[in-house]
Amino acid sequence: MVSLSSFYPARFRKDVTVIPVVRLHGTIMAGGNQFRQNLNIATVAPLLARAFADKKAPAVAIMINSPGGSPVQSRLIYKRIRDLAAEKNKKVLIFVEDVAASGGYMIACAGDEIIADPSSVVGSIGVISAGFGFTGLIDKIGVERRIYTAGENKSILDPFQPENPEDIARLKELQLDIHQVFIDLVKDSRGARLKEDADLFTGRFWTGIRGKEMGLVDEIGDLRSTLRARYGDKVKTRLITGQRGLFGRRVPGVSAAIAADALAGIGEAGLNALDERTLWSRYGL
Repeated sequence: MVSLSSFYPARFRKDVTVIPVVRLHGTIMAGGNQFRQNLNIATVAPLLARAFADKKAPAVAIMINSPGGSPVQSRLIYKRIRDLAAEKNKKVLIFVEDVAASGGYMIACAGDEIIADPSSVVGSIGVISAGFGFTGLIDKIGVERRIYTAGENKSILDPFQPENPEDIARLKELQLDIHQVFIDLVKDSRGARLKEDADLFTGRFWTGIRGKEMGLVDEIGDLRSTLRARYGDKVKTRLITGQRGLFGRRVPGVSAAIAADALAGIGEAGLNALDERTLWSRYGL
């Protein structure tokens, strides 16, 4: 005789373990809209809150596929995950898809365990700044650059002026400070699991297999097989998704903007596409 409980939704059945799953995909940048959906604390926080609110779930699974981006937004997301894990007393399992590099790896460090595909890309523990110089171009087309400031350092790193060694030195100081924050976070999170390696914090990146050898990753595997091994064959996953925005697209954690704002964002998305493409292409993606 079939029990009526077998027809209940999985989250209401006592014999089934349900694991909330949050998927974090994309570059990590403040702002964004329907045409350029980034990972940042504003878009991710509501998803995390819903995932950790499941009182019956013994753990929260987070799938990461990100080449990095803003160090500030990365750390804010990392800290929110750790705060919720402590508050709700839940284990955090991080699953790396194609890449968890730079800021993506910083977020991955929020996991009690990091599980990666053998071909995943992990690491890139460093800081990068990039831009363009247009001094030759404006001279060639006959454009005169005019800039007025109050404060001698307000125009540093202006792309329309020749590079200044003092400006570069100031930028380097800033990068070193941010890099040290990143290093300290990884060391605090991974602890004794990290292996001694001179290249570990140089910005290099590795496959999941090599990352496991270095202590950047705990296991090689995938979400389904790992959860079944931990919680049994009846384990179920519940994907936490955002609200639907303009044209039915999912917007993680934010309500739909009005059409005028969304259309205005098309231009912004185009201007930032090159930067995002560059982040992904560093890892062959």
